[in-house]
Amino acid sequence: MKHTEKRNDMLEKAKVMKGYKLSALDGEIGTVKELYFDDKHWVVRYLVVETGSWLSEKQVLISPYAVTSVDKTAKTISVDLTKKQIEDSPSLDTDKPVSKQFEDSYYNYYGWPNYWDGVLAWGSYSYATDARQHWDRVRRAQESGDRHLRSSNDVTGHAIEATDGEIGHVEDFVIDDESWAIRYMVVATRNWWPGAKVLISPMWIERISWIDSTVYVLLSRDDIRKSPPYDEAALLERGYEAVLHQHYGRDGYWSEDLVGTNRLK
Repeated sequence: MKHTEKRNDMLEKAKVMKGYKLSALDGEIGTVKELYFDDKHWVVRYLVVETGSWLSEKQVLISPYAVTSVDKTAKTISVDLTKKQIEDSPSLDTDKPVSKQFEDSYYNYYGWPNYWDGVLAWGSYSYATDARQHWDRVRRAQESGDRHLRSSNDVTGHAIEATDGEIGHVEDFVIDDESWAIRYMVVATRNWWPGAKVLISPMWIERISWIDSTVYVLLSRDDIRKSPPYDEAALLERGYEAVLHQHYGRDGYWSEDLVGTNRLK
C-alpha cells in the first residue's frame, strides 16, 4: 500500500489510545499514559508508558520508531524492543521536561536517526518506518534550538481563538498511527455552540501562545459553525475529511505534496 492511499482505520483519538497496552518482544511492559508531540510538525514523538510495578521508579518513553503494529481491536501496540533494552534505556525524571540532552542520549542508545535533522516530519523522511529503515543515511544533527516538545495532557484544555473570538478548547487529538502525525485537534465549543465538537487541522493554526494557553486559528467562528458536523462515535471516513477540507478551501494532508510535512506554511 502506498502512503498516499490512506486507510481510514489508521486514525485514532489520543484519549482512546491512552490505555492501550504496550507489548515488547518478550512480554507486556505497561499502558500508554500520555503522548509527547512537537508543535512544529505536530507529530507524536513519544508514547509515555505507565509500567506499574515492573519499573515503578522510571518513566518510560517509547518512540514510534519502535512500533511495529497497532491493534485497535485488542487495544495493543507492539514494539520491537526487549524489556531489558527498555529497562536499560536512559532514565527520565518524572518531574522534569524532556531535555535536548535526554533526547541525544536516548537516540544514541537505540541507534536511531534523530528527527530534528531535516525538514520533514521525521528528519529526512515523512514516516517513522522509512526513517528508521534508512537510519544510516540520516546525518547526525548538531544540538540547536527548541525541540518544540509538548505534552498532550498539557495542551488539552488550551483555548481555541478564531479570527473573531474564542470558540472553545482543545479536548482531544486525532492521530494517524502510520505517520504518527496529529491530523486534527478535537475542539469542544462550550457555550458558544452547546454540545458541538469540531475538527481543526494543525495546518490551519496561525500561532500558539503557550503563555496564554491559547491556540489561534485562521478560521472565523461562522466558518467553524458551518463546518461538517463531527460525530466522534463514528469512524472518521476519508469522504468526511475531504468535505471538511473543501469547506475551508484547503488541500487535504493526503495530497502528494503535503504527506508527512503536516506543518504550518
